[in-house]
Amino acid sequence: MIDFDLWQEILETASRNKLRSALTGFSVAWGIFMLVVLLGSGTGLQQGVEYQFRDDATNSIYVRAGRTSLPYRGMRPGRFLEFTNRDFDALRERVPGIEHMSARAFIRGTTLVRRGRESGTFSVRAVHPGHRFVEKTLVREGRYLNDLDLAEHRKSAVIGTLVKEALFGAEPALGREIEINGVVFQVVGVFDDEGSEQERELVYVPVTTAQRAFGGRDRMAQILFTTGDATLAESQEMEVTVKELLANRHLFDPADPRALFITNNVEIYQRFASLLASIRTFIWLVGIGTLVAGVVGVSNIMMIAVKERTREIGIRKAVGATPFSVVRLILEETVLITAVAGYVGLVLGVFTLEGLSRVLPEAEYFRNPQVDLRGAIAATVLLIVAGAIAGFFPARRAAAIRPVEALRYE
Repeated sequence: MIDFDLWQEILETASRNKLRSALTGFSVAWGIFMLVVLLGSGTGLQQGVEYQFRDDATNSIYVRAGRTSLPYRGMRPGRFLEFTNRDFDALRERVPGIEHMSARAFIRGTTLVRRGRESGTFSVRAVHPGHRFVEKTLVREGRYLNDLDLAEHRKSAVIGTLVKEALFGAEPALGREIEINGVVFQVVGVFDDEGSEQERELVYVPVTTAQRAFGGRDRMAQILFTTGDATLAESQEMEVTVKELLANRHLFDPADPRALFITNNVEIYQRFASLLASIRTFIWLVGIGTLVAGVVGVSNIMMIAVKERTREIGIRKAVGATPFSVVRLILEETVLITAVAGYVGLVLGVFTLEGLSRVLPEAEYFRNPQVDLRGAIAATVLLIVAGAIAGFFPARRAAAIRPVEALRYE
């Protein structure tokens, strides 16, 4: 049951002491405001990092051939390395843990893509079917390249949405033919990519077809694969295995830093994740510290309020008020003030973050700062707990007041 008389009395007490109530509420409002803004900023950092990995699998490893910089077994440094189909097959068979795998081969020189009278210069990537998962390619129409395309050297092509727009406009592209440097390919799919516009201006063709049609022999520029659910340590072991295997095949020192360039996105993502975890911990410590300072301030102010109301509390107890009723009075007054002030701080914090997200220019590692539902619930729980803690000590002191001593208090 709600005691309306008690709440009316609490409201009248708060209105009679406007300055005291305002100071009490400000400390809590400021603490909640700072906590919300800090949590929202942490979310902005997290979303910024996730945005950087939006178009690449976070569990992927990229291997690119380089140029030797160390002598090895009588061979001089400075040799250029090239991957072959046999390297690709060897890695697929002998490196445990690979989930999806692809190579990349590029057509040298200017690549002219034509459809009837429409034409444009677009980048063409010769890949395997697994490339779709490494690059997070989104197939919007038709299909992606498959194993039959590679096995039968089919002249199949998957074009980006911007390529379709440039060559076909509003017309359907599936089943139609395009020319790549004079070689006719059939469009089997249209894809989209969440990365930059350049990612949507690509044309994917089977690597075996490109090697045969454009004089690429069995050469490839890059080998990339995903590591499944491998841990950071396991992905690093896979990286070492790849380096040792290719070093044996191409006769270079495995310790040569320029022979291979390996990008381990598992390691990069984990590094960012650890940094973000540390930042979130720091944010919570600062936010809770600010909130604790507000709670201490509220408790001190309520101590003063109890001292000022010593005679009033003594009279209450003299006419039959129980210690519980006195504790309840002080606690509910404190919780009311902190709840209202905390709500104001929460709303101001949300509006501040909303304003920042609209005003701040887009940055690579800070995007759309906002408070998620868990953060708001956590802030609300902290608010309630803070109000109870702030009022407990003054309430206990009020309950311990003896009526005789209180009546003689000046």
